[in-house]
Amino acid sequence: MKEIRWHGRGGQGGFTASRLLGIAASVHGGKHALAFPSFGPERRGAPVLAFTKIDDTKIHDRSEVQESDFVVVMDETLIVPGFEKGIKENACVLINTTDVEQYREQLKGFDLRGIDATTLAMEVLGRPITNTAMYGALAAASGLVSKEAAIASIHTEMKPKLAQLNEKIVERAYELINN
Repeated sequence: MKEIRWHGRGGQGGFTASRLLGIAASVHGGKHALAFPSFGPERRGAPVLAFTKIDDTKIHDRSEVQESDFVVVMDETLIVPGFEKGIKENACVLINTTDVEQYREQLKGFDLRGIDATTLAMEVLGRPITNTAMYGALAAASGLVSKEAAIASIHTEMKPKLAQLNEKIVERAYELINN
């Protein structure tokens, strides 16, 4: 089983990205998946965690992810002391940042990758909603789902106009990670 932890803030779409990944894996990828949020007070800007579990067989364990294979950080201010707890050694940590190198010392032992998802979202959406950029980047970095499945999940869940814009974001994020 692969376990993914999503760090974001209320309003950034972390749970939506987690759910899209689950849909891509299960509906469009032939696997089994669970996606669920974990948060305290529901308010815009508050820290939010979301989780996705993906496996080839039915998932019976519905508990919170304890040892992440992949971690997605939509807001780099959430990388605080202790952040690395519960992340497997050599796990991929994907950060929305313009400078991933600043985290190399703090996050030793992990496969760090960075993408400027905020700028990408602003260019395409005109708003700093980074969830689909980070989702596309994760699809590219992890190989958990194909680019086609990631895009199909967006069309499954979003209205056509919004889906078109988010498809562009996923494609560009995918290319940025793979180049």
